Amino acid sequence: MYQCSYCGKKGCRSYDDEATMPVCAGKNEAVHAEARRLYQKEENQKIARAAGQVEVRGYGRWTRLEEVMQFCRLCGYEHIGLVFCTGLSQEAKTVTEILTYNGFSVDSALCKAGSLPKSLIGLEAEDTHTHCVDEVMCNPIGQALLMNELQVDFTLILGLCVGHDTLVMKYLESPMSVLAVKDRVTGHNPLASIYTARSYYRSRYFPED
Repeated sequence: MYQCSYCGKKGCRSYDDEATMPVCAGKNEAVHAEARRLYQKEENQKIARAAGQVEVRGYGRWTRLEEVMQFCRLCGYEHIGLVFCTGLSQEAKTVTEILTYNGFSVDSALCKAGSLPKSLIGLEAEDTHTHCVDEVMCNPIGQALLMNELQVDFTLILGLCVGHDTLVMKYLESPMSVLAVKDRVTGHNPLASIYTARSYYRSRYFPED
């Protein structure tokens, strides 16, 4: 069992094999030998190198979207796919305008594309907002297949629900990244509740504590 989240030493940051937990993820030599091998693949080298360059060049200065654009330029990605939640339609339009203005070609697909009914996946009426099994479901598999058909260079995910993001990532064939995740309570900033997990959100995350 690996428990890096509990490690206060983090010797892996400085090549210090002694400053580790008794069972350390960094000491799995077979895994990291395989990782080294995979980093030698041309596509992986390109992505990892670009990620490292963006991290250093824009550290504390570039926004997430600026980092995305710089990363795509370094990787040579010109055709961007944008898959988004219908609840963030205005944000998706703004993102498209920004990317287009900065020289990228953008194709987008919202989550309701295809108008598939929730009965397709076996949901009961009580598990729909309108109490009707014909309510239009989110279609992340369709979003992914649309981007695959267009052969986009890179896909940006914006505000998909938990689980829907899982499926879109499962079926996308292009490299991808997340611009924002869905959190209806915190204005799509899930870390807000993590920062206050031991105070304001304590009763919700640790109800028996």
